[in-house]
Amino acid sequence: MHRYTTLPIAAALVATAALAHQGVQNPAVKARMNLMVEVKEATATIGGMVKGAIPFDADRAAQARADLIDHARRIPAAFQARETDPASEARPEIWTDWDGFTQAAEEMEQAAAAIDTSDHATLQDGLRKLGASCSGCHKPYRISK
Repeated sequence: MHRYTTLPIAAALVATAALAHQGVQNPAVKARMNLMVEVKEATATIGGMVKGAIPFDADRAAQARADLIDHARRIPAAFQARETDPASEARPEIWTDWDGFTQAAEEMEQAAAAIDTSDHATLQDGLRKLGASCSGCHKPYRISK
């Protein structure tokens, strides 16, 4: 795995997402896009600590972990209704493979719950596993733009 560049990438994605969300007309789609931005922000906090761009803080890492767990739990409800918008990055496979999609959200929740925020080394290992769960969902269920 490459050295983490999570913080600058996440910051750019959050900024890009914020601009992209301005044109979203469907409030349900906008809400789920905002939820995914919250996931990116919590992940960026942990990633910044792993990279050393943010000083390690066990309490702040634990809060980011708790936020990720909460966000993962909210993902299925945010996508349950098949809402559309031209700006949406949701693939139709979310709804045609609902069981797989909800399993992916559950795997993210489990990966977030397993993050040990007690020190830098364990935080790094947890971030790797979280990243794998994110990729496991993005590849089949998200349109890459």
